[in-house]
Amino acid sequence: MGWLDVVGWIGSGLLVWSLLQTRLLRLRALNLVGCLVLIGYNGAVRVWPMVGLNVVLAGINLWYLGTMLATRHDERTYQVVQVGTDDDFLAHVLRTHSADIARFNPAFRPAADGPDRSAFLVLRGDDLVGVVLVRAVDPATAQVELDYVTKRFRDFTPGEFVYRRSRLFTDLGYRRVLTPPGMVTPYYDRLGFRREGDSYVLELAAGQ
Repeated sequence: MGWLDVVGWIGSGLLVWSLLQTRLLRLRALNLVGCLVLIGYNGAVRVWPMVGLNVVLAGINLWYLGTMLATRHDERTYQVVQVGTDDDFLAHVLRTHSADIARFNPAFRPAADGPDRSAFLVLRGDDLVGVVLVRAVDPATAQVELDYVTKRFRDFTPGEFVYRRSRLFTDLGYRRVLTPPGMVTPYYDRLGFRREGDSYVLELAAGQ
């Protein structure tokens, strides 16, 4: 097998691997790289129909990547919808994603409904992005019991929208947010939180 064949197999492998990705941004990026490799390979062996096909696929991937990156920090991309803590759809989401939730939030245990608890679904169009469950420690302090993002949207920035742009917490009167203790791969330091023991704390200004 010559080096050119190796290049062709690498490009094909990247295309297959990309289709196994659950994260949309990663899928498009890997698929684009695979297409570019195959454009070079098929051009070298003069298989022009495959060159044309991969050029078209690369263009499609570039368009989707550009759209995704352009709206990544756009607050109009996401919506936060408050639901009851006993909502049937919320229970379905928590049950369906229970294994993945436990992977990133090992300390999370579903709690009983109560007046001090609130539940929110984060949406991108018709797609479910994540779930935020909150308990009031006092009238000004919110304890986040669950901050979960579904696999497809982990390359995006829903947390930036929830904590810095959505007014979710300030509209409920909170001025301080505590994150779940022991969360795996936390990202809060990038959003202005400060580390406090095994959790992070965010102080919110009025109107933020």
